Parts: sequence; C-alpha cells; structure tokens
Amino acid sequence: MRANKLKVGKIPGVLMDIFGVGVLITGESGLGKSESALDLISRGHRLVSDDVVEIRKLGRNEIIGSSPSITKNLMEVRGLGIIDIKEIFGVSSVTSEKKIELVINLSKYDDEDRLKSEEEWYEIEGVKFPMVKIPVASGRNTSILIEVAVKQYLMKKEGKNTTKELLRKIERKYIKNGEKGK
Repeated sequence: MRANKLKVGKIPGVLMDIFGVGVLITGESGLGKSESALDLISRGHRLVSDDVVEIRKLGRNEIIGSSPSITKNLMEVRGLGIIDIKEIFGVSSVTSEKKIELVINLSKYDDEDRLKSEEEWYEIEGVKFPMVKIPVASGRNTSILIEVAVKQYLMKKEGKNTTKELLRKIERKYIKNGEKGK
C-alpha cells in the first residue's frame, strides 16, 4: 500500500532537524531566522531548508518539509550573501527532508504572557502543530532559546510540563493556606 503523498506547496520559514525533531522556524523578515539556524548548525543540528520550505502532506496528520532543489543546502545570511551549508559544515549538517513536529515563531519583543500557560498552535493544511513564540531582542541568544523550546517539547511528549507543575504547586499552597481568591 502506497502512502498518500500530496504536494501541498511552499511556506516561508526555515526548517531544521533539532535533537531529531522537525522544527519550522517562522517570523517576520529580518528577525534572525537564518542567523539562528546558522548558529544551530554550528551546534550540531541540521538544516533542511532556508527561506522557503516545500511541503507535502502524508496521510491526514503529517507534513513533510524539504528544500526546493535550486536552494538545497544553501542559506542567505545578511552580510555574507549565499552560503553552502554542506560545503562549510559538512554532510552531517544537512538533511533532505523532515517531518514537521514543532513551530517556533520569532517575534518582536514585548512583555506578553511570560509563563506561557496556554498552548498555541500553528496550522498547515489542516494539521495543527504546537507553536512556541520567542520574542527577539538585542542580547537574547535565540538559538539557545530554540534548543530549550525543543527540549521542553520533548519533555511535554513524555508528560512533563514545568509551567503547569509550578501553577499546580502554587494553587495547592494557596488552597492549603486558605488564601484562595485573595
């Protein structure tokens, strides 16, 4: 039986293999998606596609991303131009395709919900993916934040959610002390 491979199209972003997880990095132009990806590659992760990701739907719930053939292994970095990731970092720094599992959205820094108690989702062709918004600001190490977001995603898959655990502890403390609602 053949898998249903439906060519869906193209979406903007950078697709990476980080700790074995297919991570789509999205966000406005100029926020540092490619620079973050370059740093992640230097830390041992793999590039699938920069700038534009070709996607196809496998079955009902899987989206596979790859690079357009013309830009395979290439990355555009402001100030450096077009660089060949495979030539600079070696064959282990790239992979041809990856199943998308997580979306990281880089956004301009603001003082939004710092605890991130509510999950956010990103939808591609009817398939929903967990999404983490990372505010970008001068001095923040975005690539480290992306790595930690991926590790948190892996922990959540195992049933561990640090934010929810903290909120439960706080709630139990207030209930125990009779301070609920104060």
